[in-house]
Amino acid sequence: MIKTLVKCIRDATFPAILTPVFVLAESLIEVSIPSVMANLIDEGITVGDMNSVIKYGIILIIQTLGALFFGATAGYTASRASSRFARNLRADMYAHIQEYSFSNIDKFSPASLVTRLTTDVQRVQMSFQMITRIVFRAPAMLIFAFVFAFRTDHQLSLIFVCVIPFLAVVLALIIKTAFPIFNKTFVAYDDLNEVVEENVHGIRVVKNFVQEKSEINKFRKVSERIFSLFTKAEKTVAYNAPAMQVSVYACIIAISWLGAQAIIASGNVEGMGLTTGGLMSLFTYTMQILMSLMMLSMIFVMLTMSKASADRVVEVLNEKSDINDGERNLTEVKDGSIEFKNVSFKYFKTAESNALDHIDLKINSGETIGIIGGTGSSKSTLVSMIPRLYDTSEGEVLVGGENVRDYNIEALRNNVAMVLQKNVLFSGTIYENIRWGDENASDEEVQKVCRLACADDFIQSFPDKYDTYIEQGGTNVSGGQKQRLCIARALLKKPKILILDDSTSAVDTKTDAMIRKAFRDEIPNTTKIIIAQRVSSVCDADKIIILDNGKIVDFGNHDELYANSEIYREIYDSQTKGAEEDE
Repeated sequence: MIKTLVKCIRDATFPAILTPVFVLAESLIEVSIPSVMANLIDEGITVGDMNSVIKYGIILIIQTLGALFFGATAGYTASRASSRFARNLRADMYAHIQEYSFSNIDKFSPASLVTRLTTDVQRVQMSFQMITRIVFRAPAMLIFAFVFAFRTDHQLSLIFVCVIPFLAVVLALIIKTAFPIFNKTFVAYDDLNEVVEENVHGIRVVKNFVQEKSEINKFRKVSERIFSLFTKAEKTVAYNAPAMQVSVYACIIAISWLGAQAIIASGNVEGMGLTTGGLMSLFTYTMQILMSLMMLSMIFVMLTMSKASADRVVEVLNEKSDINDGERNLTEVKDGSIEFKNVSFKYFKTAESNALDHIDLKINSGETIGIIGGTGSSKSTLVSMIPRLYDTSEGEVLVGGENVRDYNIEALRNNVAMVLQKNVLFSGTIYENIRWGDENASDEEVQKVCRLACADDFIQSFPDKYDTYIEQGGTNVSGGQKQRLCIARALLKKPKILILDDSTSAVDTKTDAMIRKAFRDEIPNTTKIIIAQRVSSVCDADKIIILDNGKIVDFGNHDELYANSEIYREIYDSQTKGAEEDE
């Protein structure tokens, strides 16, 4: 875990190194102050020597200003280092997530990734700042104060040695009990974010079904779980404070009693035994030592909390994409031909059955292929193999005569445009959204693909036309408009293969026919694969695939399938019967 996180320090290295240097200087000055105070009392105040009072007073002022300077500088460098570290960590995580395959993404929920990128990184940032500052300050103060206390009176300083084992046992018990609870808390945070994200995205459905109270109760239930877990963890951590207070007061009482006896026994004779100033400095060292121990205990508690967050962050960073560039790293796709050779696929290695089962299929470049089948028949899974959104479990997929595993992934996906079943638009203008297909495309090129996708008409009706701002998720356009914009975005890539995964379901049949006609006339050399629920969307395709339970049960053109495929005939008749009756 540490090895992975250290890689993200980078430009935070210099301030991270400077911080402990300033902290050590600050600690050394602070620990030396009680000794000067003792001299001020013994050599100045007690004997009434004003010259000594002035001398040691000036020294104290200089020490205080020095400690203030080094403390403020250490705070600045620690904050700068931790901020840079968190920025690098968040950027590395986000960039790494972009490299995930679909199967990698399936391992993390969106809410969990959001929590890891925000809350977990923030906790790791706080721990990093603590490590560069307090983790050095507490042991330094502890060691320096103990050394100075030992110099003042080595017998009384042994009192601290008796307290340390007691605090160590209490701290160990706290960490052992609290750590599992904090782990559960972070998982509960994922659930909370998921509830919020789901509600915000589906707020229209919530209101349509009047489920506001149900959603509030769901949120309250998760929130109460987090509250309960945190309360339980904080109760455990709270034992640290009374244990520390008992130790502080016990040390003060013991030093007061034994120190007073030592002063009386020595008669407070100069140069003999413990002096009044020495006793006062011991009280200060007692507070410094025990405060250092308290800081150490809090460090362990905070690191215990942040370790759970660090594990979750590192889990994202260490997740390796199972889809990488092929060894041959081919960058040119010759044509849009596709071939499936004995392809089988399962989403999980432990799955009992295949999502795709021994698929053999050959598609010529430029053909239009329709795919129909019932829900769950793996239509989307089949086409996901082409741009390597998933990799086959068995067999191989060829594009342009080459195995897709041999291609450079970016080159392959630039030649395979896929309009997913769930259409997604991003916040920005229509121009900006369409240019996802080609960021360098001219306005004329954008408008041309929008005309092909039958989107230009409704865009022209907007007051700002192509500069119309699309809200996040495309909430200010209709479902059919969103689909046509997504198709235009895919067309702008000028792909050799175009895949439409049920992406015209929200448009009327007339517009659907116009889009398919534009495809035939304008991009005849592009291989087009159309997944549809409406048989009318695929009946004019060169070939139609009938999928059932991950297997190709029929394959042919409309006339062949209507004559020989009972499934196709039943689907076609059931969907066209009503239209014929209306006529």
